Amino acid sequence: MTRVLAGPFCTQILGDLGADVLKIEHPVHGDMTRAWGPPFERDLKGEETGESAYYLSCNRNKRSVALDIATPIGLEMAKKLIATSDVFVENFKVGFLAHHGLSYEDVKKIKPDIIYCSITGFGQTGPYAQRPGYDFQVQGLSGLMSLIGEPEGIPLRAGISIADIGTGLYSAIAILAALYQRSQTGEGQYIDMALLDSTMGLLSFAAQSYLLDGKLPPRIGNGHPNIVPYGLFEAQDGYVIIAIGTDSQFEKFCTFVEDETFFKAYSTNKDRVLHRAEVNRKVQSFIEEKSKTYWIEQLDKIGISVGPVNSLKEAFEDPQVMAHQIATPLEGLKTVASPLNLLKSKPTYRYRPPHLGEHTDEVLREILTENELKGL
Repeated sequence: MTRVLAGPFCTQILGDLGADVLKIEHPVHGDMTRAWGPPFERDLKGEETGESAYYLSCNRNKRSVALDIATPIGLEMAKKLIATSDVFVENFKVGFLAHHGLSYEDVKKIKPDIIYCSITGFGQTGPYAQRPGYDFQVQGLSGLMSLIGEPEGIPLRAGISIADIGTGLYSAIAILAALYQRSQTGEGQYIDMALLDSTMGLLSFAAQSYLLDGKLPPRIGNGHPNIVPYGLFEAQDGYVIIAIGTDSQFEKFCTFVEDETFFKAYSTNKDRVLHRAEVNRKVQSFIEEKSKTYWIEQLDKIGISVGPVNSLKEAFEDPQVMAHQIATPLEGLKTVASPLNLLKSKPTYRYRPPHLGEHTDEVLREILTENELKGL
């Protein structure tokens, strides 16, 4: 019972790994992201199908069942489906499903070993528990936006909904851990996931740096707070990314550009971080003398991490991306493949993102007799 992004992203991961995912949607409105476009998918005649790219991005490998749980018959069907399920995932506001008789305690009576995962903005407890949570809001609240942008610019949100996506990832991990725990003990459990918690978890070394010395990490644009030179540099015909992570790599770079004095002056990463502006200016003076292709080819040869700044078109046409078949066809729709590359249990692509209620009859036939189905 999820919609928008965090919950659907989580359940798509599980679906890719083989789970039979039933997406329960309101019969009239469905997942609101179906309408979050343009762009919308078009059929063979060029007409819009009504399914947005946003919705299509996180709902493959699911079967859509249209039920109104606010009605007695809709709630009854939902409970019958719960009785046959291993995992229940929802991302409604705190208390919404309890009001409809589908709290964890209610569901546990139907299926005692159920794994019940709730995804909300702020979790089930605390002063913000009743607030709605949105990705942009959480990016600001978590401190993430304070790290993004140029030093003299305004704070910026990440270009994707990283709070939602990160929470979806963490939720899938938690569910898989709970499934393994149940295989050992026979017991299900409740999982309380929050966008704010997950986003702060994603802050990683930035958060740890603050907790270590109490200093606020500055916004440094494309730079790295702990490594120099590590950033975007302008060549004759565009930008290249250069990431020099070790002292030996820096020495290789200085040798290649024939400037041993540069290496001796800033031979340790600590020296380079403390003199960030001077080091970056010097590196820029070398890069601007040649083309992007020159630097990408030559630095790659000596083992330095280097690359272009691709558009999405260029990224999908990159030979490495094409070799890994990241754009995967699925019943006439190109989707972004799962990055989970398991040797013995590879992700599978069985269902394209479903239309609203597409599988209602099919799924209900699995739990009802033909006469019961006719009576609905």
